[in-house]
Amino acid sequence: MQLNLRELWQYAESVSTPEEQLLQDLIRETNLTKMMPQMICGRVIGQVLALFSTLQQPKQVLEIGTYTGYSTIQLAKGLQVGGQVHSYELNEEMDDIHERFFERAGIREQVSVHYGDAVALLPEMDTKFDLVFVDADKSQYPAYYELIAPRMNPGALLIADNVLWDGKVIDPEANDAETLGVRQFNRMVNADPKMVNVLMPMMDGLMLARRL
Repeated sequence: MQLNLRELWQYAESVSTPEEQLLQDLIRETNLTKMMPQMICGRVIGQVLALFSTLQQPKQVLEIGTYTGYSTIQLAKGLQVGGQVHSYELNEEMDDIHERFFERAGIREQVSVHYGDAVALLPEMDTKFDLVFVDADKSQYPAYYELIAPRMNPGALLIADNVLWDGKVIDPEANDAETLGVRQFNRMVNADPKMVNVLMPMMDGLMLARRL
């Protein structure tokens, strides 16, 4: 039997906890109003984020790549009382959606969105984080990691999406900036003696790393 990845993805969704109505509405509005709605991490990855956040019970969360706020809402689900999500987004035009949905989710006071290049802005922050999610410019993944790693508390968890980059990471002829960035990021995480990591070949690849 030949495996059909789309059918497997649909099956995975069918046996995963369904999205609440708010997230369904967010996906629908993103599809109707944004040019690249596929940038939402999706239902299965979203549930992974919510699960790890609930298990981690973070005080401080860092997200690079807010987009319309889907992953942000999932990351906030395990926040401690008084906890905060700091999310970085390059495109300020995204606030027309995520601000309203943060309000609906009841997390508006727990989320701070920083507009601009995370590489330029992160050095201004001295906060240490318990949970980090990266889903932004793939060519910048190595630069993100250099800034993120020193800002992770012992026991903190790093999650990075798209680390297989549509299979290009193993294609010797793929040498675009995004592929090179993802390859280097994967090597950096794996070579870091302060990290225990696993690259999970689910969807487009999910890197999980725990800081010792």
